[in-house]
Amino acid sequence: MRRALRIGVIALVVAFLAIQAVPYGWWDANPPAVSSVEWPSAEAERIARVACYDCHSHETERPFYSFVAPFSWLTRSDVEEGRDELNFSDWDGGGAGDAIEVTLEGEMPPLRYTLIHRDAKLSDSEVAALVAALDELDRRR
Repeated sequence: MRRALRIGVIALVVAFLAIQAVPYGWWDANPPAVSSVEWPSAEAERIARVACYDCHSHETERPFYSFVAPFSWLTRSDVEEGRDELNFSDWDGGGAGDAIEVTLEGEMPPLRYTLIHRDAKLSDSEVAALVAALDELDRRR
């Protein structure tokens, strides 16, 4: 039993080291901003920067774990998907309505993000402020 456990642990370590050779997600540089959002309030901008910008802008901050597979894969995938859905650094006004919906439903920011980034977990008042700002941005369009 101990021998099997030791072999299993060694196999896991070898597999973990081997997947580090898969470069997807390691050095994904932030592209320059095309246009930016003119937030209706400084508070709404602060909330969005803390809770949204890592995935929904070209201002992604990458902590140490985002350079270690398989976390690098998940991080890059989330950022690519987030930017495709809504990008505050390439703002054309679209997507605010959908952002309101997923924020009110509690889908954004996602739980896997807020578990690590505790400051991104939104209070009811922060949700209200962000939704109001997104609604105003949607109406400006």
